[in-house]
Amino acid sequence: MFPQRLAAGYHSFLHGRLEHERERYEKLAREGQSPEIMVIGCGDSRVAPEAIFDAGPGEIFVIRNIANLVPPCEDDTDRSFHGTSAAIEFAVNALQVKHIVILGHARCGGVAAFANKAAPLSKRDFIGKWMSQIAPVLDRVGPRTDDEPTGWIRRVEWAVVEHSLTNLMTFPVVREAVQQGRLKLHGAYFGVATGVLFVRDPETGTFSPCAEPV
Repeated sequence: MFPQRLAAGYHSFLHGRLEHERERYEKLAREGQSPEIMVIGCGDSRVAPEAIFDAGPGEIFVIRNIANLVPPCEDDTDRSFHGTSAAIEFAVNALQVKHIVILGHARCGGVAAFANKAAPLSKRDFIGKWMSQIAPVLDRVGPRTDDEPTGWIRRVEWAVVEHSLTNLMTFPVVREAVQQGRLKLHGAYFGVATGVLFVRDPETGTFSPCAEPV
């Protein structure tokens, strides 16, 4: 049976948002999507980009995976499948987005599991293999000290955002668009408990609370 929560939510949407934004949906169906912003976020159910940024349909192109990771661009030599890489290619080449935001967040389970060397959830260990990408991140951040476990894990989460931004530039289509000024890359970090959004300064690499729009 289809989940009752989803059925109830759909009917609320049907008689609420859809009725109020009918013209927008019809225009999107007729003309297609043309978002200027791509957000690469974590699949964590507490960190929904559309909710955080109060975005309507058609406004942001969202891709979510475990720990908001962007893998490095690779030339396939086998039948590997690259969902995040395909989405990046589509967003930059087809949608011609002007911004890509890597959205990290506090209390990330994927980061914590890898950092704490948690036991695999299955023999295949898809999560462990995916999260192994951040091994160099842990090396850069350095070992955890007992007197700052919370600060250390946050530095790791921030460094994962930085890691994904670095990997974005390994994609030729991204690098070319950035160099030509057609695309800007951004890092952000959401505090689940506080609701505070931190934005990364591209010059210093530091994260600071998002300022009110001028």
